[in-house]
Amino acid sequence: MTTTAFSALHLKPPMLKNLASLGYSAMTPIQAHTLPLILAGKDVIAKAKTGSGKTAAFGIGLLTGMDVGTLRVQALVLCPTRELADQVAKELRRLARFTDNVKVLTLCGGVPFGPQRVSMEHGAHIVVGTPGRLLDHLRRGSLDLSALRTLVLDEADRMLDMGFQDEISALIDAAPQKRQTLLFSATYPEEIAAMSAAIQRDPVEVSIDEGHDEGVIQQLLFEVDGSQRSEAVARIIGHYRPESTLVFCNTRKECQDVADDLVRRGFLALAIHGDLEQRERDQVLVRFANRSVSVLVATDVAARGLDIKELAAVINYELSRDPEIHIHRIGRTGRAGEQGLAFSLVTAHETRRVKAIEDELGYSIPRWDLESLAAVDGKPKPLVPAMVTLCIDGGRKNKLRPGDVLGALTSEGAVAGSEVGKIDVFDFHTYLAVMHSSAETALACLARNKIKGRFFKVRMIS
Repeated sequence: MTTTAFSALHLKPPMLKNLASLGYSAMTPIQAHTLPLILAGKDVIAKAKTGSGKTAAFGIGLLTGMDVGTLRVQALVLCPTRELADQVAKELRRLARFTDNVKVLTLCGGVPFGPQRVSMEHGAHIVVGTPGRLLDHLRRGSLDLSALRTLVLDEADRMLDMGFQDEISALIDAAPQKRQTLLFSATYPEEIAAMSAAIQRDPVEVSIDEGHDEGVIQQLLFEVDGSQRSEAVARIIGHYRPESTLVFCNTRKECQDVADDLVRRGFLALAIHGDLEQRERDQVLVRFANRSVSVLVATDVAARGLDIKELAAVINYELSRDPEIHIHRIGRTGRAGEQGLAFSLVTAHETRRVKAIEDELGYSIPRWDLESLAAVDGKPKPLVPAMVTLCIDGGRKNKLRPGDVLGALTSEGAVAGSEVGKIDVFDFHTYLAVMHSSAETALACLARNKIKGRFFKVRMIS
């Protein structure tokens, strides 16, 4: 039987103390199976879904073997998207709180190169980034991998899907051959096996079962005509009224079309896909995560890196061609003991896809009649999110922290701390969620109060 106590791993006391303070009482299955191997210096190839605790698994391993006295890049984490890279770096910094002077840098595209180069000149122990930007730094001489001890490929299947094979190969060629390589993937296609064979030494394979308990996620199939899909999405959301819904489409164009159609029907919906500028992507993700937008429409690639802990529902606008991807999609709901909803729209011509998914799941998915869903006044009743997002024109580069914003907002007593939701600080902007009923008061309060000794422009995003 695999032990689940972190204390059984003989970690340093500061790390154990930090894990306890973070509420990590016991290891998740992926941590229990991979951490002993990682700490022993083994190469690992692990199959695990998003939200399984894999970041902490490799993060604890990286930090335990870190030589803090040597300010050189000792660990490199490759991620498919900036959003996932930011999420991973944030978790690594949390894990390193009680480890003195560990420096974690994020290098991703979509932001200016110059400031990143300056940051690299000051040194780093761990670098997290996307393949394209990392390769830019490598070729321009601002990233030196000669002291690298551990290479991590997170969400490797998505990086291959996004066409990063050449960039990954170039980065690996620049890394020392004597290193530890950790490969994490939600699915395990043939390309992943080939990659592992090329870059790892006698890797230990770990696979965590991604099956879902029917009692945790309620799945339903709705048979529709192809032209009915957008109407069906609106009807499902209007009937079940989930607080947050992630709609999966197979193409970028479908994403935007579905989101636009939902907006026309009165829903507050946004799309995320590769055609968006980085700042637009940041805003979309922030607004969905902080509950000021109730519907997000995304492709599988664009949805990677989403850190949504309590997603109420998933809707498959169209079934994925890969049963494993379908299971990965629906696995985003029904977490932390909550009941999740997963709805799929299918046409009469998609019986083979349905059969393949049901074979993978090991059970049949109930069929439901779309016409049985009650409509209000002949059409779905739109949802009004509880939160609104405010944007402050200042961020990390202005030394702003969430506590500074919260202090300025609540100092007069006009807005209660309980009315304030998530606060996200970026380099030049800060986004905060406030209850709908307090939005105007919060906007006025921040406009007339200084934050960190100066005034910042504040606006409401709609």
